[in-house]
This record gives sequence, C-alpha cells and structure tokens, in this order.
Amino acid sequence: MEQQISRHIEKYIPDWYFPVVTLTDIIEVLILTFLIYQVMIWIKNTKAWMLLKGIIVLAVFILIAAVFKMHTILYIARNSVTVMATVAIVVFQPELRRALEKLGEKQFLTSMVPFESGRERSRFCEETRESMIEAAYAMGRVKTGALIVVEQAIRLTEYESTGIQMDCLVSSQVLINIFEHNTPLHDGAIIVRGDRIVSATCYLPLSDNMRISKALGTRHRAALGMSEVSDALIIVVSEETGAVSVAQGGYLQRNINEQELRERLQGIQERRVEMSGLAALWKGRRKNEKKADR
Repeated sequence: MEQQISRHIEKYIPDWYFPVVTLTDIIEVLILTFLIYQVMIWIKNTKAWMLLKGIIVLAVFILIAAVFKMHTILYIARNSVTVMATVAIVVFQPELRRALEKLGEKQFLTSMVPFESGRERSRFCEETRESMIEAAYAMGRVKTGALIVVEQAIRLTEYESTGIQMDCLVSSQVLINIFEHNTPLHDGAIIVRGDRIVSATCYLPLSDNMRISKALGTRHRAALGMSEVSDALIIVVSEETGAVSVAQGGYLQRNINEQELRERLQGIQERRVEMSGLAALWKGRRKNEKKADR
C-alpha cells in the first residue's frame, strides 16, 4: 500500500520538494525574524530612515547604469561600496550604539545570564513616590519646568557625570527648590536612584524620532531621548502649559493625571526581580558553599 502511494505521488507530483525542518531551522528563523524586526524599528525611528532612502535612490541609478551598460558609473559604484559603508558607520555611530543598547535591554537576554538576573536593583519607597508626584503637580500648577529621571536596572553613570553630583533624600520640597526659576540647579534634569537624588543639571540625549509633535520643546524631546537609550522612567513638567507627561521605552504619554502617574511609578516600584533557573541554581550553590565554609 505504501509503495502504491509513493508511486502515485512520484507520478503526479514529480517536482515537489518537501524539506526536512529541524528544531535548529525553527530557532534560526525566529532569531532572524527578531533581528530584522529590530533593524526595521531602528531604521524607522532614527536618521537611518533618510540613509535608507538615499541608498534606494543610488541603487536605482546603479540598476539603470547596469541595464544601459554605463561602465564608468558601474566602476565607480564597485570601488565606492567599502568607503560608503565605512562613512555610514562613522556618521551613524550614535544611532548604532542606541540600537545595540536597546537590543541588550531585552528580558530574554538577562534571563540567560545569571549574574545580571541576580543583581540587586534599587527600588524607592512610597514616600519617595508620593514626593515626586506631589512636586510634579505643584510645579505644574505654577508652570515650573522640570525633568526627573527615575533610574531602574540600567545605570545612568554616563549622564550622571554631566551634572552636579548630589546625595540627598527625595522630598517634594527639595524637588521644587531645585527646579525653581533662577536657581543654580534649575536647568537640566535630575537623576533619582532609589530614594536619593544623585545628580542635578544633567544633560540628556535628544530624540531623533521624526514623528514627535512640533508643539513639544527641548525638555520633552530630551525625556523621550532618554527613554530610548535606557529603561528609566522620566517625568517631565511643561513650562508652557504646566502639563505632566511621562516617557518610558521610547514612548511619551502626555497630560496624565496624578492617579495615572502613581500607577506608572508603582509599576516600576513593585516590579519583582525575576530569576532564571540557572540564576537560582547559581545562588543556591553560593549559599551551600558559604554553609560549607562555616
């Protein structure tokens, strides 16, 4: 019976090819799909989109030159590929760096590295959370601009060093005093790590997102730019309207109320440090070693 079915298939479907799909092939397709998706998102949200359009225009000209056998243009194109690739890497170095940083933020990567997963992460208390909320809306009522960066897993030492070093507990009075007009620390952003303000007047990277509303100023663009290169939550108070907005993960949520801001802060405050099986095994091994030493 099986031989008859085989002869029937060979007779009527002689050219069909059924590849053998293995688990490795499936994993490879998933990895390539993820990487291609990340590259597309990166290209869409940065100046690389303009570079891609320029490459497409050049490709059209080269295609026309190949059809009509324009040997001089083809010779120049062949000898310019390496140089143009090097120039693109140099010009778009900040964008490439941000893309790699975003790739490194993915949760699946940290779950496979026990040393990262088991690391202690700073969290803030309820008093700190309520102080930031109270200060944000108090400054909003009098239209005092403010930029508060709440650090999470990614250390912001690079941006912390651009400001004035501080070490004080977060309170609404301190925050309002820092951003008061005509004071030495009012310009720039502050960085909050745990329950403490660690730096003020910090410079943040501006977003290159072309879809940002033209109505938004430098403060909002800086908040969005910071959210694109880190996992921090940024609270921004508009000096023009007094509205409070939040930036995180490359997205800006505008004109939020106190309850919405409280929920966003609670979301990062109550986030548990998830530990992978490998990390738990490593931690258990360390505990056993300490017990054995005793």
